[in-house]
Amino acid sequence: MSPSVSAARAGLPQLIVLLAGSCMPVLGAVLLSPVLPRMSEHFAATPGVAVLVPVVLTVPALFVALGAPFAGAVADRFDRKRLLIVTMVAYSAFGTAPLYLDSLQAILVSRVLVGVCEAAIMTCCTTLIADYWSGPRRARYLGMQTLATTVAATVFFALGGLLGAGGWRTPFWMYAAAALIAIPMAFLLRQPAVSRHEDRQPWPWRALAVPSLVTVGGGVVFYTLIVQLPYVLDGAGVADTAVIGTVSAVMSLATAAGAGLFARAAGRGARALLVAEFALSGLGLLLVFATGSVPMIVAGAVLTGFATGLLLPTLLTWAVGGLPFSRRGRGTGLWTAALFLGEFLSPLLVGGLTAVTGGLGTSLAVIGVASLALAALVATVLTVSASPLDAAAP
Repeated sequence: MSPSVSAARAGLPQLIVLLAGSCMPVLGAVLLSPVLPRMSEHFAATPGVAVLVPVVLTVPALFVALGAPFAGAVADRFDRKRLLIVTMVAYSAFGTAPLYLDSLQAILVSRVLVGVCEAAIMTCCTTLIADYWSGPRRARYLGMQTLATTVAATVFFALGGLLGAGGWRTPFWMYAAAALIAIPMAFLLRQPAVSRHEDRQPWPWRALAVPSLVTVGGGVVFYTLIVQLPYVLDGAGVADTAVIGTVSAVMSLATAAGAGLFARAAGRGARALLVAEFALSGLGLLLVFATGSVPMIVAGAVLTGFATGLLLPTLLTWAVGGLPFSRRGRGTGLWTAALFLGEFLSPLLVGGLTAVTGGLGTSLAVIGVASLALAALVATVLTVSASPLDAAAP
């Protein structure tokens, strides 16, 4: 077993700052959504504004996917704690840059740098949780990480709308929170040591390849209704934005509930959980497709949200739970890249399927069938450990 921070030094304070840091990458994904129309108006004279402004929202996710493996390698080679603190401060600097930038192109560059920082922050926070704790506590805290980010996304979405009333630049002030969180991180976190024997261990490509590929599919399924639910409800005749926001919040709470149950369910093993999670997600998407009834759409969204909330910590623990300390950063970085790649591809896939099939509902049905196929693949073909996930230790 690799050395790690002792239980006496890794407790609630360390968990709180790591969960707070984990919430930073979801900030940009939802905080700015309410102010995009105002940004479009402000930069109306800029060529290509109709494309560039939405990219302001989505480009960080692409660079999380591209940058996370490199961040993981740096975290393993040098120091997780220092990388985390440096990128938290840089995240604040680049995140608040649109407060004074007057060029849309310059803002896009700042958003690319935000994505690079997010890659390091998410990788380091997740890796340190796996470093500090093992067994049932690791499973519980990884579930809490998904829970915290889901709740944060709901809060940030509402906060973005409130702050946006003061102008499209105002929500960018929220990025300053990362620099404030970096202060207690500097005092509370410790860099675990690694033995020379561990450092000579070969890189477990085969152990990570399959979980990472499955995670890309999981990211697509996870993000599909997050993006498409408002359009589904609009197509069902729901025009009231308050109702749409409420339904989205209900689905988000279902996701949080699924994440909160992960620690209890982890003892059933990765294979059983993945089969159930992908199957329930697929059934939920098919339920949304099969009816124009708003209550049934809500039921399908809740089912999918609950299943994906349980899915993310399952995929993460399956991928990195058995990695040694000296390889855990790269493993976590690769998993993070796979998840964000799936999230980035999700709206592109739905858009392409909608163009081919002629309807959003049909494209959701295709994603639902694909999720069911993943469940069948895990059940019959893939080699997935049937041992309890909460028993994994470094």
